[in-house]
Amino acid sequence: MNNTSSKTEILSETSFEQALKELEAIVRKLEGGTGDLENSINDYVRGTELKEYCQKKLESARLKVESILQAKDGTITTQTFENN
Repeated sequence: MNNTSSKTEILSETSFEQALKELEAIVRKLEGGTGDLENSINDYVRGTELKEYCQKKLESARLKVESILQAKDGTITTQTFENN
């Protein structure tokens, strides 16, 4: 197993909140511009993985919210979730 596979497996066990916190830390670090090039590249790659993971988690949550809606007559309906 290579290093990327092990990070992906670990990411699948990470909560949304943990992933977002790590992503925010990476963004702050990259914006600070104090790291060396190799570490910055690695951080960027990890940040991209975390961003995609968080987006998938949010989409899954949105779909769950849509599927929960139920009308008074008992019929299940979906409603588009709008982020205002």
